[in-house]
Amino acid sequence: MNKRGCRGEGDFGSNGRPGSLDRRTLLKVTAGGTAGVSLAGCLSSYESITGASGDEETITIGMLAPEPESNFVGRSMAQAAAVAVDELNENGGIDGKEVELAVGDTNGSPLEARRQYQRLILEEGADVTVGTFASEALVNIMDDIAEQETLHLTTGSATQIASRRVHEEYDRYKYHFRVGPTNDVDLGRAQINFMNDVATDIGWESIAVLAEDYPWADEPWRIYQDQLGDTPVDVVMEERYPPATNDFSEMYDEVVEAGADAVFISTAHTGTDALLDWSYPNRPDPQPQPQPFAFGGIHVPMQLPTYYEDTNGACRYGLGYSAATEESEITEVTPQFIDRYYDTFDSYPQDMGYYTYDSVALFAEAVERTGTTETDELISELEEIEYTGATGTVEFYDTDHDHAHDRVYDETDDTTVGIYFQWQENDDGEGVREVIWPESYATSEYVTPPWLADR
Repeated sequence: MNKRGCRGEGDFGSNGRPGSLDRRTLLKVTAGGTAGVSLAGCLSSYESITGASGDEETITIGMLAPEPESNFVGRSMAQAAAVAVDELNENGGIDGKEVELAVGDTNGSPLEARRQYQRLILEEGADVTVGTFASEALVNIMDDIAEQETLHLTTGSATQIASRRVHEEYDRYKYHFRVGPTNDVDLGRAQINFMNDVATDIGWESIAVLAEDYPWADEPWRIYQDQLGDTPVDVVMEERYPPATNDFSEMYDEVVEAGADAVFISTAHTGTDALLDWSYPNRPDPQPQPQPFAFGGIHVPMQLPTYYEDTNGACRYGLGYSAATEESEITEVTPQFIDRYYDTFDSYPQDMGYYTYDSVALFAEAVERTGTTETDELISELEEIEYTGATGTVEFYDTDHDHAHDRVYDETDDTTVGIYFQWQENDDGEGVREVIWPESYATSEYVTPPWLADR
């Protein structure tokens, strides 16, 4: 593959790189998708990409995404769906039928998600819906999915509420499957897996565990409380901090006093503030004086392929958890999708884009195998399917599992566990997300921040 890396073009100050970074000018991506910023490049016309013949012999994919014309996450989801539909049509469609894409902007709102879902089903005639990012949005359309008896493949919401409903009231909610991300319980398990495999090897002997106090982080936090004590790392500090936190200086003073080698953070809404107060706490002084510890964890903003540019390199050496990156090759499908996406949109997908691409391709595979779009037959097929996509192996928990129809997480199968990456800089001064875990997908070794190298 080629074209890897993101060169910073933005200037957040007049003092030279890294400049006078103002946290309020930086991109904020929230777990609810309620905030966004229009980045370089515009969303191409879905009609021109996917075709819109109006012929009855078509299959319509309904796409639910937050603000796809301005929010990077929503845009990535919608554009990934467009890439998948484009590829399907180039290869004869689905079961010989042309494929159309109809996009619904949820606006990061549970109420708008429901309105857009109903529009996609009742007005656009969607044969399947994919997407949703905010967990609240998914929960708010679960009853509509049940009433419409139409498949929905989630590609952004992690709440286990949906899968528990499938388990507890199968006949009513059996139409829901989660292609990604892993549910919030398995999300926590993945972090424990990382700690067991890698933490001490990269110098994280002791950690301060921080998590923003939003509902999405409740289950990972519970997992940390229950299982981090059994890992090789020493937990020297734990804190769930308030949702409105935008100044981490006092918290980081406590981290330093506790002697932590690293901050292990779970953040979506507050991620950029947390990052800047780690790598450049003395803004606006020209010379950063980073905190004396490493930094990483579940960090949604770091999943953005433009984040190095957006922060003018302030995310360098930070670690993040993701489905894939532009550097990764989880399966042979991964680089094929990445290159096609880049060639079409001159950018790389965010996490949820990978899952969305897989969801459309997975639905197509199920229809091809069964020769029908009849829902019950497709449900039976999906319950047994093992599909290789851009994000690895996609298969679903059985109906008797507490998380029925959620994507299977198997810590012994690297194709199901996600990846940890580190923002590094290449020889051309470009930011790249290098995979450091699992070892089978590693594209680089972990680089210790230079200010910590002599510790």
